[in-house]
Amino acid sequence: MKTMQIGSSGIEASVLTLGAFGMGGGFQFPDTDDGESIRAIHAALDAGINCIDTAPVYGFGHSEEIVGQAIKGRRDKVILSTKCGLWWGDEEGSYRFTWEGRRVKRNLSPRVIRIEVEESLKRLGTDYIDIYYTHNPAIEPFLTPIEETIGTLMELKKEGKIRAIGASNCEPHHIQSYIGHGEISIVQKKYNMLSREAEADVLPLCKDNGISFHAYSPLAQGLLSGHIGKDYQLPQDDPRHNDRWWQGEAFLLAVDFARELEGFALEFGISTSSLAVAYLRAKHEHVNVILGIRKERHLHENLAGADFRFPDGAIEEIDRRLNRLHLTAAGQGR
Repeated sequence: MKTMQIGSSGIEASVLTLGAFGMGGGFQFPDTDDGESIRAIHAALDAGINCIDTAPVYGFGHSEEIVGQAIKGRRDKVILSTKCGLWWGDEEGSYRFTWEGRRVKRNLSPRVIRIEVEESLKRLGTDYIDIYYTHNPAIEPFLTPIEETIGTLMELKKEGKIRAIGASNCEPHHIQSYIGHGEISIVQKKYNMLSREAEADVLPLCKDNGISFHAYSPLAQGLLSGHIGKDYQLPQDDPRHNDRWWQGEAFLLAVDFARELEGFALEFGISTSSLAVAYLRAKHEHVNVILGIRKERHLHENLAGADFRFPDGAIEEIDRRLNRLHLTAAGQGR
């Protein structure tokens, strides 16, 4: 498995990261099996993936607990990434959403960050976190000054509780604030062939400042996996109903495009999902791709994306088809 340095932190991580969101279970992943999750983590580590991404809000601590169980005895071989700032411990913060009866708020105050890091350390069974993200930027009405948030993160780094600072779901001005008030090693945002917004500003900013980019949802929540047909019906309460590419004509266009990718994948001898992962790596060498894995078989469908090299002209041809897809979708009023 290829590796890459995370920003200027000195941390060397595999170019693929295991994303443990689904391992938290809950209403979004009711079929999650903890034993199966732990086996998937072990399989990923054995395959050379040394980076695991989780967060307290994933299953309200359960994902972190499962990761902690899985890495017992192997902590020194693992790069742990978790987050702070989505808070349900009390009513302080800017309301974000309600899951399973818990009101989750955005809160990046020094008080809450200090509480969250200690709780995460306990659940993960470790005394340090390699990459510590702010999960979402602070917003009104509870808008903590960015210098207070970054100051607290810098203190945690000096204390040895975290090794590198990251920001998730942020915009360019947030990144500039981190640079101006302290430091930042990695940015995490959605990035895939259908969601390319990061290419316009965040990715160039990361490249110019030596910041790594953690791409989540590389398969567009399964739409680019090659397993979704036009007759696929989302469950009634599935959060993908809120994604524009899972609606109406855009969905049909995306499925057709995924079939075109499948043709390329067959030609190259890899899975469609591996091709989608390899594309992101080929477009931007500083991109680290997060694979949302809950089952060992899902892991093996994606692994080839780490090392695959496209033949001459292949990326350009995929780009032509991808640009045509986006233009057609935009012409339908999107």
